Amino acid sequence: MSFSKVSPAGFRAVYGVENYVQGVLDQTLLHLIKVRASMLNRCAFCLDMHTTDALKEGESSQRLFGLAAWRESSFYDERERAALALTDAVTVLEPHGVPDDVWDAVVEYFGQEGAANVLLAIGTINLWTRLNVATRRQPELAG
Repeated sequence: MSFSKVSPAGFRAVYGVENYVQGVLDQTLLHLIKVRASMLNRCAFCLDMHTTDALKEGESSQRLFGLAAWRESSFYDERERAALALTDAVTVLEPHGVPDDVWDAVVEYFGQEGAANVLLAIGTINLWTRLNVATRRQPELAG
C-alpha cells in the first residue's frame, strides 16, 4: 500500500512536521536519530533510506554501524549521546516513560525548545517507521 496515495492529506500532514524538524535540527544529528529509531523499530525501508541519505551527506559508515551499540562506542559526542538516549527511551517506551535523567540531559544540551524539536524528530521518525512497517514497505535493492 502506498500511504501517500491512499491518504494524501494525512501524508502531507506528517510531511509538514518532517519539513519542520529538517529545518530546525542539525542534519548530522537528525540522521543519527532517524537511523537509530529505524533500527529499534526494525523498519528496513527507513533504515535503507536514512543510512543512504546520511552517507551521501558525509556521515561515516563507522558511525552509522556503531549506532547498534552506541552506548559502548566513543564515536558520539555528549550532545549526540543525549539525543540517542532520548531516541531509545521514546522509541521503546518503558512502563514509567522517559527517565528524568534522560530528559534532563537533552534539555541541558539543547535547551527547552531544542529538546522539544529533538522530541518532534523522534516522534516523526517513529510515525514514519510504524507506517512503513505496518504497510510492509520494502526498500529496493541497489543495483
